[in-house]
Amino acid sequence: MLETDVLVAGAGPAGLLLAAELALGGVRTTIVERHPVRPPYCRGFNLNSRSLDLLARRGLAAGLVAEGHRVPHAPVTGLPGPLQLTDAATDHPFSLGIPQTRVEEVLEEWAADLGVDILRGHELRSFTQSPESVSTVVHNGRFGRTITARFLVGCDGGRSEVRKQAGIGFPGVDARWYALLGDVECELPYGVSAGPDGRTVFVIPRPGYVRVVVREDDPPADKYAPVTLERLQAQVDAVLGRHVELRSPRWLTRFGDAARLATHYREGRVLLAGDAAHIHPPAGAIGVNVALDDAFNLGWKLAATVRGTAPEGLLDTYHAERHTAGERILANTRAQVALDEAPDEPLADLMRRVAAHPAGNRALAEIITGLDARYEPGGHPWLGRLAPDVPLVVGATETHLAALLHPGRAVLLDLTGVFGAWSSAVEVVAASSPSTSDIDAVLLRPDGHAAWVGTPGAGDEGLAEAVRRWVGTNPVPAVSSGLPAGGE
Repeated sequence: MLETDVLVAGAGPAGLLLAAELALGGVRTTIVERHPVRPPYCRGFNLNSRSLDLLARRGLAAGLVAEGHRVPHAPVTGLPGPLQLTDAATDHPFSLGIPQTRVEEVLEEWAADLGVDILRGHELRSFTQSPESVSTVVHNGRFGRTITARFLVGCDGGRSEVRKQAGIGFPGVDARWYALLGDVECELPYGVSAGPDGRTVFVIPRPGYVRVVVREDDPPADKYAPVTLERLQAQVDAVLGRHVELRSPRWLTRFGDAARLATHYREGRVLLAGDAAHIHPPAGAIGVNVALDDAFNLGWKLAATVRGTAPEGLLDTYHAERHTAGERILANTRAQVALDEAPDEPLADLMRRVAAHPAGNRALAEIITGLDARYEPGGHPWLGRLAPDVPLVVGATETHLAALLHPGRAVLLDLTGVFGAWSSAVEVVAASSPSTSDIDAVLLRPDGHAAWVGTPGAGDEGLAEAVRRWVGTNPVPAVSSGLPAGGE
C-alpha cells in the first residue's frame, strides 16, 4: 500500500511537467509509467514559442534554447511558405529544434529534484474512486500493489486506460488515411521525393539517420499492429516506382489523421491531460506543445485544491480553459490537412493570400502555435494572455517578469508602489519597468497569465474579485490601500 496526494499515470512530457508543478506547489506526487526505461526512439523534435514562453516562467527555457536549433518560423502544413515568428507576441520568436527525449530528461531531473517519485515498469491496471480518494492497482510484471491518492491524472496517451476506465467519452472522427514513419538509414535525399504518379516520400534529416514518412496505399487491417521494415520498404518502393534500400531501423510506427477530444477533462477525482484528452493530425508539430500547455494549466490549480487553498471552482477552470483550447487545436490541425489535400480549392488560395500578408502571416503563426491563447475576454491587451517577459527593476536588482514566477505562486506586480496593502491577500512585488507605462499593476496567475490589470486612474477596481477567483485568500487589503477605487 502506497499513499500519495496525486498519482500521475504516464511519464511523458505532460506527466513529468505536471508532476513537477504539483511538487513545486507542495503536493506529494507519484508517477507510474509502464515502460521500465524511457523509449530509445524520439517522437518529436520541436518546441514552439508558446512552450518556451511557459517553460521560461519556471526557469527551464534558457538551458533548452542553448542546446537546440532556432528556426524563425512556425511549422505549418498546407501552405507553401513559412509562418514567421519575428513579430509574433512571444518572448521566443522561433521554433526550437530539440529532441523530445532531451526535453523529457530535463523535466524528469526537475521533477526528481522536487521530490517526485517515479515508478517505472509499473502499469496502472484499474482504479476506483470515492468522494475522498482514488484507489488504484498497478502492476510491475511480477506483483501488484495498491496506491491510494487524492487525485489521479491520466497522462497515458491517446489510448488512455485512465480515460476509458473513468467512462469519459472520446468523440471525434476516425482516420481517413494512415502513414508509415520509420527512423532508418537510406540514400534518399532530404525533403520530398516524388514517384512517377505524383505520390511522395518525405525524408527528414536526423542525427545519424533519417525519418522517412510515406502514406499507406490501403488502411491497415489492424491499425495497432506493429510496423515492420518490410512493410515500410514495400510502401516506399511502391510510391517511388524503384527500390531504395532502407536499413538499420531505430523506430517504426504509423499514424493517421484521426481527431478526437474528451467530452470532459475531469470526472470526479480523475483528470486528463495531453494525448489522453485529445488526439489530432500531426500538422504543425503541435502535439508535445499542447501536452505541456495542459500540464502547466492544471498543475497549480490541482496543487491549490489538494492544499485546501483553492477558491471554489478553481479546478473546474482547467476543463473550461483547456477543453476550449483542445477544440481549437483539432480545428487548426484538421484545417491544415484540408489545405494540404486540396491545394487548388478556393479556400486554399484564400489562405495562401492571407499568409502572404504580413499581418495575416503573423496572425496565423500565433494561432497555429497557441500564442493567441486568452483565458479572459476583453479589457486590457494583457488580460487573460500570458504576460510578456518585460524587464523589471526590483529594489536595485534588474530582472524580468518571468523570474517572479519561478516559485510557482501568484504575484501582484506593483509598478506604482501603492499596492503594498494587498500583501495580506497575495504576494506583492514592487518594481519599475520602462515598458509598461499603461499599467499600474497586474495580478499574475502562477502560470503567468494576467488575471487582472490595473490601469492609470482605475485604482484597484476589480482586484478583490480577481484575487478571490484565482488566489482564494482574503481578498481585502489589510489596511486601506489609498487607491481611488475600492476593491470591495
